[in-house]
Amino acid sequence: MRRDAAGLAALLATAGVLHFARPRPFDSIVPRSLPGSPRTWTYLSGAAEIAVAAAVAHPRTRRAGGLAAAALFAAVFPANVKMAVDWRHAPPARRAVAFGRLPLQVPLIVWALRASRPRPDQTSSPKP
Repeated sequence: MRRDAAGLAALLATAGVLHFARPRPFDSIVPRSLPGSPRTWTYLSGAAEIAVAAAVAHPRTRRAGGLAAAALFAAVFPANVKMAVDWRHAPPARRAVAFGRLPLQVPLIVWALRASRPRPDQTSSPKP
């Protein structure tokens, strides 16, 4: 498997499993404007991360998986904003984590888009 896709799949799978194994921190950053229980959103986003990880890992679904990962990273941005707002008066280390997550979404989206593209040696060119 390509290293960029393998790394992205591992990151997404790990994050997805954490949503189920330790849901409380994720519950706390679910925006209040979303309907229903924060735990439901935690589990839904965890399941989405695991599904996207599987799609990124498989060559046949990697393009769709990479695009879905980019969309997922954009979709969870409001949770990162909520965390930054909630932690704005926290101790400096916690505040740094919360605010550091905001710009991190950009390279994650770029990584996902890069993983969605076929490698140059895998592109098919028309034969003469």
